[in-house]
Amino acid sequence: MAAPSRRLHNPVIFVCDLQDKFRNAIWQFDKILLTSQKVLRAAQILQIPIVVTTQNAGKLGPIVPELQPLIKDAAVHSDKTLFSMVTPEVSSHALFSGQSKREVVIVGIESHICVTQTALDMLAQGHKVYILADGVSSCNEEEIPVALARLRAEGAVVTTSESWIYETMGDAGIAEFRDIAKLVKETSADTKTALAGLLSKI
Repeated sequence: MAAPSRRLHNPVIFVCDLQDKFRNAIWQFDKILLTSQKVLRAAQILQIPIVVTTQNAGKLGPIVPELQPLIKDAAVHSDKTLFSMVTPEVSSHALFSGQSKREVVIVGIESHICVTQTALDMLAQGHKVYILADGVSSCNEEEIPVALARLRAEGAVVTTSESWIYETMGDAGIAEFRDIAKLVKETSADTKTALAGLLSKI
């Protein structure tokens, strides 16, 4: 029997503009952080590269402290005025310089602006894009289902963090499965909280 292998071979996680200045403006911001923490912990276990952006950090500040320990080894940390995360610094990084396409997973804000424009740019470059519905939001909650419907129509996969984590693995025989299963169990209450909040608008 062949050795177990992962279902997704080139994933990369995009963390979009999760800055403290937005904490009180974004609907269900605390729920996005719960999902982002889980996904970033999974990235550590599965050794998935991370791309982080801030929107005009000079004025809007750094990424929230809850995520700082989980992004310290990010492959790219790009500050931007663009709405899309696909800045020149990101585009020119070795992650995207080869011929192979990536499975780009996006969490962050705002679903109808920066998340949407990032997804459209990545799709245009031929990458597969996953939007984690329990990991994105906007100031106005009504924007979210409109943005997700548009992104589905454009070819992005709208899914949940747990579904994506298990799809990335694809096989309970991989070496990291036990640690991921432990993570999923540890964060089960957070997952329910995030789903109940953010998916209520889908």
